[in-house]
Amino acid sequence: MNKGRLFIVSGPSGSGKDTVLTKVFERKPDIAFSISSITRDMRDGEVEGQKYHFISREEFEKMITDDALLEHNVYVDNYYGTPRKPVEDCINLGGDMIVEVDVNGAAQIREKMPEAVSVFIMPPSFEVLKERLSGRGTETAEQIAERLANAVGEIARSVEYDYIVVNDVLDDAVEDLIAIMRIDRFKADRQTELVNEILNKAKI
Repeated sequence: MNKGRLFIVSGPSGSGKDTVLTKVFERKPDIAFSISSITRDMRDGEVEGQKYHFISREEFEKMITDDALLEHNVYVDNYYGTPRKPVEDCINLGGDMIVEVDVNGAAQIREKMPEAVSVFIMPPSFEVLKERLSGRGTETAEQIAERLANAVGEIARSVEYDYIVVNDVLDDAVEDLIAIMRIDRFKADRQTELVNEILNKAKI
């Protein structure tokens, strides 16, 4: 059985990556989603095990010590990270998985799993990005300016990724991401088991 594949997906606030991924999972329910572990309190509407595992700081720090994380970071004095075992178990059993992380997390995962396929979700323009962030109507001008500055910093690192998907028309972006997942399966290094099986039978 060939191993499965890990797809790293990143994108700045305003890129629409969460909406793109929601649509991808609707169309491809066979693809697993990596659930992050975090140490902050659960918020209203959140469900344990849906997007996050809520654990103690002590548990998280033990995971760091045990090298049980593919990546981790600290944000507002809370730990966020991707547990290694569920990802490796899924891949070893032949399943495909998506992990959604920021550019720093993506770099850490690529270092540990260089075979992972990385995709950056890009807004079509700076004007659209600014429009999307401003259109939420939930943040101050200072907060929007900070998000824009962070987004520009992330976009500058998009060249580190294998693919860039521009989210202008949502359905097109969803199809583009699915196409990347589909075509990656046909790479020669993904077909080594089939090649070996044919060659071994040819010797009989």
